[in-house]
Amino acid sequence: MGQVGFQTILVLLAVSVVVVGLFRYLHLPQVLAYLFVGLLVGPSGLSWISSTHSTHQLAEFGLVFLMFTVGLEFSLPRLRAMKFIVFGMGGAQVFISFAAVALVAWLLGVSIEGAIVIGGILSLSSTAIVMKLLTEQLEQSSRHGRHAIGVLLFQDIIVVPFLILIPMLAGGTEQTFFVTFGWVLLKSTLVLAGILLFGHWLLRPLFHEVALAHSREFFMLTVLLITLSAAWISDVAGLSLALGAFLAGMMIAETEYRHQVESDILPFRDVLLGLFFITVGMRLNLDSLLALWPWILACVAVLVVFKTVLVTILGMVFRMNLGVAMRTALVLGNGGEFGFALLLQATNPKLLSGNILLSNDQTQVILSSIVISMVLATFMVRFNGRIAKALVPSYNKSRVENLGRIRQETSGIQGHVIVCGYGRSGQNLAWMLEQEGLSTVALDLDPIRVRDARDAGKAVVYGDATRRDVLQAAGLDQAVALTISFDNVSSALKLLEVTRTLRPDMPVIVRTMDDSDIERLVAAGATEVVPESIEGSLMIGSHVLLLLGIPLSHIVSQVREARHNRYRMLRGFFHGEDMEYDTKAYPFRLHSITLPEQAYAIGKKLSDINLEEIHVHVTSVRRSGISGPAPEPGTVLQVGDVLVLYGSSDALEQAEKLLLEG
Repeated sequence: MGQVGFQTILVLLAVSVVVVGLFRYLHLPQVLAYLFVGLLVGPSGLSWISSTHSTHQLAEFGLVFLMFTVGLEFSLPRLRAMKFIVFGMGGAQVFISFAAVALVAWLLGVSIEGAIVIGGILSLSSTAIVMKLLTEQLEQSSRHGRHAIGVLLFQDIIVVPFLILIPMLAGGTEQTFFVTFGWVLLKSTLVLAGILLFGHWLLRPLFHEVALAHSREFFMLTVLLITLSAAWISDVAGLSLALGAFLAGMMIAETEYRHQVESDILPFRDVLLGLFFITVGMRLNLDSLLALWPWILACVAVLVVFKTVLVTILGMVFRMNLGVAMRTALVLGNGGEFGFALLLQATNPKLLSGNILLSNDQTQVILSSIVISMVLATFMVRFNGRIAKALVPSYNKSRVENLGRIRQETSGIQGHVIVCGYGRSGQNLAWMLEQEGLSTVALDLDPIRVRDARDAGKAVVYGDATRRDVLQAAGLDQAVALTISFDNVSSALKLLEVTRTLRPDMPVIVRTMDDSDIERLVAAGATEVVPESIEGSLMIGSHVLLLLGIPLSHIVSQVREARHNRYRMLRGFFHGEDMEYDTKAYPFRLHSITLPEQAYAIGKKLSDINLEEIHVHVTSVRRSGISGPAPEPGTVLQVGDVLVLYGSSDALEQAEKLLLEG
């Protein structure tokens, strides 16, 4: 690593800051920015940095954390819930793409081993770009978004067998291949079993002891040690570093510390992944590209056109209409970062015992094709709806027909409630409204749920509630109220914006899981925000008080006061040891602080401390054993006062320092 000196790091940081900032301004993915940085500073660009062995080591280190993230996000319940799309459509897409591309490469003179590698590389799409753009466009919950995510899940999984397969392909003769296959399979099984057994029996107790130290640095060091140890064990066994990192991520994903690991490792991981993509960009050779451009264009055509056509056909086989199938295909018609990962392994002399599977020209063609397809992906994903409407007139017709069905459903209805989201909460809400004789129209994006509910005689229609035309078709002008029962803050904010533009006077009630987004939703126009976790606590408390003989009028008054104050007294909770590191799931919490004699805040008013400026609220003050809720800004603080603060972990640390030191 000594060859990567201070000057090299400084150049990479300086160029990265400028280029990433420019790409963010242009709303282009950061992955492309890092690739461009590598091309710019590398041997084929300005030659500020040479492509050395040390830079390749950095690339492999970045790959380790890429696969660790995949393992961390691996979820068996999620796979089971989407198994039809993941293993059905996802499996068909990968294996057909793999077989077709490998066959074409072999017919063009590539070795059978190299053809298999190329087939695996080009069958994968970019999870990073697709997920980022779908999330920004609020399309991750749409039909084409859910199908695309299901296929990407299978692609993420299939990378692992490919990582195991690549070292086996360097064997040479047919006999050696089968011997190598058996030996690698045995080693993989032993490594997999050993790492997973360690994770099952020892990892949770280990993390529990580490968490008791209440040290973020110690926690992150432990995560890094486990990740790199698993990668090293896999490497020593003759497999890949990336495989061990994936297994480490899987192990940690099964513990209750998963969210904290994600939040702690995120900045570290993103920097290393940036280095990984920079080193990939440094591998691009502009001279070779000029000489090989016909092959590169042909490869891009195979990658984009063939995959788009294939996914469109598979979408129709898996019961999508043509428009949705094409939108799914446009989202997936690209190469991605896992293709780079497999290409890095296929050109790693150490891993393959010197027997490189792809020539330099073949590597340049594949590498350039993936990069070009990723550039095209930014436009294909962003404008997938417009492209589908232009190419499939019937798709636009089906949208018009669907709007017509919604209008037909709401024709003649006055004074109804629009229920956005017909999951469990939406269904319970609709039932309560129906008991009072109120009409409802529910909008949902799950076609099976809509079909089953309509068969049962419920007023449910398929439609994206965040779209202006869908809300108008659902009778927004005649409705008396609108409820948002799904737990997606981004979609809720978009829906609020549309509703407030069309009906600024309409009551809008929004459901959330907790209290972390109440202010944002109220500022966006929500009349009321109902945090499910807090309302559950209120109901439990009401039942307990009623059983203990407390008058019903007192209970109702207490609940009404809590709701009137927007749950201010109930926000947050004391996390304790077990939840110390779950800050992503619960970003806001309560924290108590006792003011000693030398504290800066002694003798000062609460308003003088300005805790509100750092987004910390004083929910109560305990003085001489007596607690007073919601203290006035003019409250003068005294020695021994116990302040109960509410805010994020970082804000609470800042507030404590302010109260004690000024």
